[in-house]
Amino acid sequence: MSGRCAALGICSRGLYSCYWRQPSEKKRRCACCWFSFVAVATLLTLAWLFIWMALYNSRDDLNTCPCTPVKMESLLIILAGVMGISLQWKKEWPTVPLFLQATAPFLQLGAVLALTLHSWLLFKSYNRAQRKASRGFILLSWAAVSLAVFLCPLLIHDFCPCLLEELPPKPALIGHRGAPMLAPENTMMSFRRSLECNVTAFETDVQISKDGCPFLMHDKTSLRRTTNVEAIFPQKRHSNKPKWANVRNQSVPSLLELLDLAKEHNVSIIFDLKNEEPNSTDANVTVDTILGSGIAQNLIWWLPPVHRAEVKTMAPGFRQVYGSLPALNDDRGSHLNVKYNYLSAKEIKELRSRNVSVNLWVVNERWLFSLVWCSGATSVTTNACHTLKDMTQPDWQMDPMLYRMIWISADLVSVLVMFGLFLLQRERRARRQIFRLEPERAIPLLAI
Repeated sequence: MSGRCAALGICSRGLYSCYWRQPSEKKRRCACCWFSFVAVATLLTLAWLFIWMALYNSRDDLNTCPCTPVKMESLLIILAGVMGISLQWKKEWPTVPLFLQATAPFLQLGAVLALTLHSWLLFKSYNRAQRKASRGFILLSWAAVSLAVFLCPLLIHDFCPCLLEELPPKPALIGHRGAPMLAPENTMMSFRRSLECNVTAFETDVQISKDGCPFLMHDKTSLRRTTNVEAIFPQKRHSNKPKWANVRNQSVPSLLELLDLAKEHNVSIIFDLKNEEPNSTDANVTVDTILGSGIAQNLIWWLPPVHRAEVKTMAPGFRQVYGSLPALNDDRGSHLNVKYNYLSAKEIKELRSRNVSVNLWVVNERWLFSLVWCSGATSVTTNACHTLKDMTQPDWQMDPMLYRMIWISADLVSVLVMFGLFLLQRERRARRQIFRLEPERAIPLLAI
């Protein structure tokens, strides 16, 4: 056992100071610089991993950025990576507090464990300190950090600590461009696959072709991403304007095809009208196509804002959905469609108390779906309906009393272990002093 402890001590000293043998007093001064470097690099690496875990839900959006990923090979690269994320994906930063909110109980327990394990090294430094001021600083700093970690659960209350019978209804699922993780986006195959998830609505994107036919296409690069347009029109491979495309000559669904599928299965449709301009007739063409399909008007969730007043007159049965809270309030609407990090849990609950339905996009990960479920969201737009459909309760749901018991028990165990380590270190130091002063009376100590 003593051999294992000695090996552990040597490895720890080598890692944090670069001295695999006991260094001299002069060399120990340089060890502080290396320890600081390792500590900062470790913290930044953990922050990097935490950020990427949080942003993994939006990986499809992040992957469309023309940035080149880098490897975390040094402290400078880690800093550059964090700065790159900050500059390139500012809209994604609100996801990090959400992830922190969802994982706070587990982070707190991990912090308690880390404090307990590192207390041995801290008490060792305390016993070696010669000045009372240094000892006081060490103990006060450690006590402040420990107190913050032990009591931070008092501020953790939004991760879903509620009884199962108090849980809000499970949010309905809306297929984001169908089921793009199971089939190519905005294709009839993708929408049919989403029906297997019992989706409430299809989410899609409508554009108008040159010959005036509404078709399904998301962005200006979708032709190159999802079709063989470059092979058919090599002279236009660099074009970013989908208006030139004649949809009847492409393997891209028309809006009418999706309307027929939705009507057959009594599924709603929510869509963005791309490239819509104030003076265009795109909205009129789209509404005419919808009304001509014979689908029930209440199955259409109208999201485009530009010609909303005209659409209300043409099709009063459409469900008007708003993309921002001010627009909803100004028009006294009752249906909101926003990104998942746009609203806090408190705001969602307040909207639901006003009978406003809240749809959040795009929710792909179980932790995020669990969070918005506990917040009371009405529905979510998702790429991963096949993953979320089988969830019967949030992953983070917990009886509040059980969480308090776990939290208090972990804190008490940590305090007892640290107190025991402190006494052990003090006793070892006393024995070392006796060994130095009266070696014939000392009991040899086991090396660590």
